Amino acid sequence: MQKAKYKISVIVPVYNKEKYLEQCIDSILGQTYQELEVLLVDDESTDASGAICDRYGQKDRRVRVFHQKNGGPTAAVMTGLREAAGDYYTFIDSDDYVSKDMLQKMAECLSGRKGEIICCNHVLEKQKETVPVILPLTPGVYEGVRLEKEIKDRLLGRENRIISMSRCMKLCEKSVFEGNEKYYDTKIRMGDDFNLIYPALLAASRIVIMKDALFYHYRFVEDSIVHGYDPGMAESIRRWHSAVAKIVSDRKVPDGAAKLDREYCYMLLYVIKNELRNPGKDYVQRIQQIFTEPEVRGKIMHTPLSVTGRSNALLYLGMQYPNKLLLRILHMIMKWYDSLSRKKKR
Repeated sequence: MQKAKYKISVIVPVYNKEKYLEQCIDSILGQTYQELEVLLVDDESTDASGAICDRYGQKDRRVRVFHQKNGGPTAAVMTGLREAAGDYYTFIDSDDYVSKDMLQKMAECLSGRKGEIICCNHVLEKQKETVPVILPLTPGVYEGVRLEKEIKDRLLGRENRIISMSRCMKLCEKSVFEGNEKYYDTKIRMGDDFNLIYPALLAASRIVIMKDALFYHYRFVEDSIVHGYDPGMAESIRRWHSAVAKIVSDRKVPDGAAKLDREYCYMLLYVIKNELRNPGKDYVQRIQQIFTEPEVRGKIMHTPLSVTGRSNALLYLGMQYPNKLLLRILHMIMKWYDSLSRKKKR
């Protein structure tokens, strides 16, 4: 039964996505669930994205457009949260799109209970293939002790997530975000969604994991995501750790310090992978500087970590023993892997 009485706020952060933006907005406005508002937050785009937002705002009363000074995706999300007027919030990235019955099917799972979150699955839209991505949790309703033990206790410190920390693919009752603004850091580029979704999941009173529900279409731009280099990633992860430490402390997460140390070490795998893609000749020096810093090294060497997969095992070894020879070997392996990936796409 469709719960049409609930108003859903769809928050769309927008920055330089003119190529995909119309498909994204059309997929939202074409939803079979009509009790919604669409908040397009233009983060000072330099392409035609802002004009596209304005055009939709003029022709559809459900669309509200906000233009703001560039502050990054977290700043755009925060604007959406402040301005949303719905009972439930969902987030859709401006280069993605959704199936027309997504909101209706997710609304059918609602109980009207304060603090509930509905989770669907998604499809990776790659250049040459589409890949379904299914949450590893058993579909069903999680409440009470089951929610605490099977979800909340397992959100942090695991190599593979039981629930994606993406802000997307979720329908959240608005109260789960109340008071969480202090954890949001607009300077975090890697893991920024974590600071939004992790405290929301901890605040949840009811979580529904939908079966199948491949509603969300995530556009996977491999060149920018896989092969790019971000010189600020290590600092971003440091800021991420500081913010999450506050969440763990405030929410009194059981065994929280140990879980956070493990989570931090798993995040550092992304840092060393990123630095191995550094196009400059100083990659060895940068990696050694990052991974011999006393606090970082202390966590790596004193945190028991389970790492699966040959590639992550090698990266973990590089984190533990960042000597020149090993790092140069890992650098060559990374270059070979990236080159092979590019050839497969042709």
